[in-house]
Amino acid sequence: MGTALVSQDGAVNEQPEPDDITRASRRLLKVFEPVHSISYYSPEIQALKDDGFKGWWHAYFAYRSAPMGPVGPETVTAAFYNFAPSMVGQAIPGVWDIMSPEDILERRLVLVSMAMQRIFGDDPAHGPFGDDIRAAAALARAAIDDVDPEGRVLFAAHTGLAWPDEVHLQLWHACTLLREHRFDGHSIALAGAEVDGLESHVLMAGRGYGDQASITAIRGWTDDEWESAVARMALRGWTDATGTITDEGNHARRIIERHTDRLASAPLRRLGQERTAELEAHLSRLAQHLIETGEVAGRWPPPHLRT
Repeated sequence: MGTALVSQDGAVNEQPEPDDITRASRRLLKVFEPVHSISYYSPEIQALKDDGFKGWWHAYFAYRSAPMGPVGPETVTAAFYNFAPSMVGQAIPGVWDIMSPEDILERRLVLVSMAMQRIFGDDPAHGPFGDDIRAAAALARAAIDDVDPEGRVLFAAHTGLAWPDEVHLQLWHACTLLREHRFDGHSIALAGAEVDGLESHVLMAGRGYGDQASITAIRGWTDDEWESAVARMALRGWTDATGTITDEGNHARRIIERHTDRLASAPLRRLGQERTAELEAHLSRLAQHLIETGEVAGRWPPPHLRT
């Protein structure tokens, strides 16, 4: 991987490092993310509307931030990093009048369990995918349990939650910890490169992952804010005036991603190469089933936008 060094003028230099952890980290991300995402995409999560939440996003801000307690919009905006403050403010702190953080976390776990039982069988740990679920749960927990949370607010908050008793929920919880650990590290890498949340989306759109219309719709930014971010990236030479990423921008992005991979390496180092490959294999079969059956989106932005 490369360690990103950003000068005052925004130029990015790189110190070369081996790519083995980079490749392993990216592969593992692709297979634990779908399991974690059951909590977002399963139809079961829509039941939160019946509990008083106004829609998918309203509930999302509640259950994802709930491990931090009944925090305010400033904390959630900072921790989530890539949402417009105005969008966060539509949910936080009002959601805590609907359900306490403790109650919504308990409710989310019930809904995730229902989803996994529907997807993988009534007894997921002993159903058709049972071998993979049991093995992946043990390996993923060994990889992430008691990992140092220093500097990672969302991950630290999730480490304070009790491990579920059921094996399939232990797997989901471990994948959620792996995801928030990497997400926090990515926020650190972006901040270190002086790229804010909106600018990170401009760089994504500049590479063809989503566009201004689709991203602003699900992140809450205005067109004026988007255009200002494009102008800032163009000034650094990372995009052109239309928002298309440049060679310099692609170079900078690769360094940020490698920095993210390095920051996400602790779980892989704990398992070692052989057990990491074993975890990847078990999760790959689960992730493939989730994506092929349409239970979770296989790309970002998702093909259908939630409201």
